[in-house]
Amino acid sequence: MPPKLPPCPHLPAAPVRMDATALSAHGRARDAGFYLTALTYAHYLWQHGLAARAILKLDRALGSDLHGGEPVLRDWPLPYAAMAWLLRHTPPEVFLGNPRVHFQHLADRMNEPRREQRRWRAWACWALARAVRPEFPADPKHRVVEPTLQLIAEKLTAHGLPGETGCWLEVMNKAGQEAVTKDVYRQRRVRSRPSGIAQIQAPSIYPRVRHR
Repeated sequence: MPPKLPPCPHLPAAPVRMDATALSAHGRARDAGFYLTALTYAHYLWQHGLAARAILKLDRALGSDLHGGEPVLRDWPLPYAAMAWLLRHTPPEVFLGNPRVHFQHLADRMNEPRREQRRWRAWACWALARAVRPEFPADPKHRVVEPTLQLIAEKLTAHGLPGETGCWLEVMNKAGQEAVTKDVYRQRRVRSRPSGIAQIQAPSIYPRVRHR
């Protein structure tokens, strides 16, 4: 039997019992309700020792069709912090697979709908996996151009929610990539001065983001 794992502070409390029907009950909807259910089910699976399956449910949450103004995002922002926390706290005896390879394949083989948004979120999680669990190797048989952090930041800004890039970069900072992400901020600020288009903003749905 998988071991019980401690609760994640970045995910909503899970009920005593829960299964996949909680997600299927939403049908084809990928709205705020689906998003909250995916986060909750991820937490349930995690606490029951199913770390790899929990990661997959966070993938589902990141695939939700949200626009940035949903109230649920005030309490539970896009789960970059949750993803990093689960990766960091998975015990050696609990199956996790190779998250770096998982996100690499997911990003490179992403389909519609909202392909670009979901693709670059997968690359953002790939970067988190590399930062938090650098011991996992890439898939040498999978030929893909690995994006830079700068490119991921630019694509999240182009295709993600308002403030999403800042949310992700904050988690990257905490994951030990502070020097790299400071450079990303610096380059983006320099580029934003002439036109203002690329300037990073952190609206109220991501209140914990602090920009220097």
